[in-house]
This record gives sequence, structure tokens and C-alpha cells, in this order.
Amino acid sequence: MKIIFTIFTILLFFSGCSNKDAFFGFAMDRDQELSASSLQSSKIVSKDGKISGIFSVIYLNEVYPKSFNQNEYFFVFMFTKESKELYNQKNPKDADMRLKLNSKLPLKVEKLPQENQFSHLVDTKNDWNQYYLVAFEQSDTINLTLDDNTSSSRVIKYKKE
Repeated sequence: MKIIFTIFTILLFFSGCSNKDAFFGFAMDRDQELSASSLQSSKIVSKDGKISGIFSVIYLNEVYPKSFNQNEYFFVFMFTKESKELYNQKNPKDADMRLKLNSKLPLKVEKLPQENQFSHLVDTKNDWNQYYLVAFEQSDTINLTLDDNTSSSRVIKYKKE
């Protein structure tokens, strides 16, 4: 009887092993899996240490390497307590947040509606976020920061392959 119980316990133990990955329980396509691994976020902190917002970035060159390969492209969505936009050279304002790649301003900033071609990559869609497609010159290293005159974020780094 002890042998049968021991064999049953071992079989039960090994039947719990699986070859499923972390995305098994989610209905994600390949693009969504790549975007989930590429998604990075940072708090926007004022100079006196208070959180004034949050911004999140997906490196589109990793998700869509065939489409985004000439420059460095990012899907950015952010929330700020005070109404602020992402700095755009075509319509600059001093109060705007500046997203920089290795201390350089972007080549292109396009504000996107809440429902856009990248909406399916993230689950956080809401009315208070602002969505952008941002392009920078090609670079060997990727160090993104977001700041303005009163606040800044930590550096978000991506490894290029």
C-alpha cells in the first residue's frame, strides 16, 4: 500500500510539470508578446520629490523590425497631473515635456488618438493618457529620458541587437 501511495504521489507531482510559457494564460499574438517584453515605464518626479506623472515606452524597432528600421521608433503613452504635451519642434512650447534619446530631441513627434495602430499592443487604454509615435536618429545606444523645467524621469535603456 505504501508503494502504491508513493508512486501515486510521484506521478501527481510530475503531472504538474508543464512546457507552457509565461504567456500561456493570455490570448496574445506575437506582436503583443514582443511589446510586453519591450514595455518600460518610469515615474515623472518633480524636483521636490513628488510624482507628477508616469510615462511608458515600447521600442517599435523590436516589435516591428521590418517596418521600423530606418530610425529609432517608440510608441509613448504618458499621464501627467498637470496638462502637458510632448515637445514637438513644429509647435514648441516651453512647458512641454521633452523626450530625449541620448540627450537629443526627436526627429518626429506625432500625437495619436486613443485608438490607433498600436493600441492593440497595450491593455492600458484610457481617456487621461496621451499617445505618441516618436522617431529619433539611428543610435548605437538607447537611453531615453523625459523632462521639463520642473520634473524628470529615470533613464530608460534598451539593448540593441
